[in-house]
Amino acid sequence: MSTLTGLLYGCLIVFLGGWYLGEWSGNFSLLLFILTMVTMAYWLVERLYFAPRRIAAAQALEQQAEARRRQLAEQGIAKVDGDVGQAREALLAQPWWLDWTAGLFPVILVVFLLRSFLFEPFKIPSGSMIPTLLVGDLILVNKFHYGIRLPVINKKIIPNHDPVRGDVMVFRYPANPSIDYIKRVVGVPGDEVSYRHQQLYLNGALVPSQPLPDFYNEDTLRYANQFDETLGALSHRILVDPARSTYLRPSMVFPFSENCTYIVDGVTCKVPVGHYFMMGDNRDNSEDSRFWGFVPDANIVGRAFFVWMNFGNVRRIGSFH
Repeated sequence: MSTLTGLLYGCLIVFLGGWYLGEWSGNFSLLLFILTMVTMAYWLVERLYFAPRRIAAAQALEQQAEARRRQLAEQGIAKVDGDVGQAREALLAQPWWLDWTAGLFPVILVVFLLRSFLFEPFKIPSGSMIPTLLVGDLILVNKFHYGIRLPVINKKIIPNHDPVRGDVMVFRYPANPSIDYIKRVVGVPGDEVSYRHQQLYLNGALVPSQPLPDFYNEDTLRYANQFDETLGALSHRILVDPARSTYLRPSMVFPFSENCTYIVDGVTCKVPVGHYFMMGDNRDNSEDSRFWGFVPDANIVGRAFFVWMNFGNVRRIGSFH
């Protein structure tokens, strides 16, 4: 068992190392589920088989020691050399391969339940959501806001709120569901969304926005045009780059692509039932629904709402919308 456990840990280290270095992608929910099941199996075997055997061996040792003490006492020997206490503790101690599997099961189970049904952490990898979210922000995502979903398969079993315009949402990238994306909900089912001349229109009406002082990006050392946009009940900041071309083209053929019309100065899309139109707040530096299409409800992960850490700038900690 120790050899098998060592091999399992070796495979886990290689997988996580390759994942961290970008050699391959993986489904962390599936990995956490497998870890939970494996450690639970070790925990059950420990409780039902190994622990009772160790306890029985320790009790047998104590019985032998007691019998020896009685035998020596009958011979008039009151003092007995040797202490079975250390031997008993050695017999009861878990071997390392059980300590690092069965012993970790309660912790891994709690993490699995919290991450699957309550809150999940994410790291912002790109600048598509600047200025709302910066590269390196560590955020929390509410997993139950849009309904309770089964882990791994992401099937909704208990509905809750529907996404609304203006929500910052994490979802599985439709073209590759093993990758998580984060964008803002711009269009809900039935909406007509247009982005023309770097301006957003919703159901034929221009989405109101007010100019703000230019945003200074500390990573690129450049200024960008910044606006306060009102989409839904709350306003948020967006960036627009007037130097970028307004000419847009899809990066792939996507489901319901017939719902989108691409023209010289932008794109207009009709959001189908059960789908959402997503855009980044860094409007001219974001690969989003304008290029790869709509996000189905089945791909929703949760609503992002809080920056819990940014190691380069702790002032980033706080809620956002």
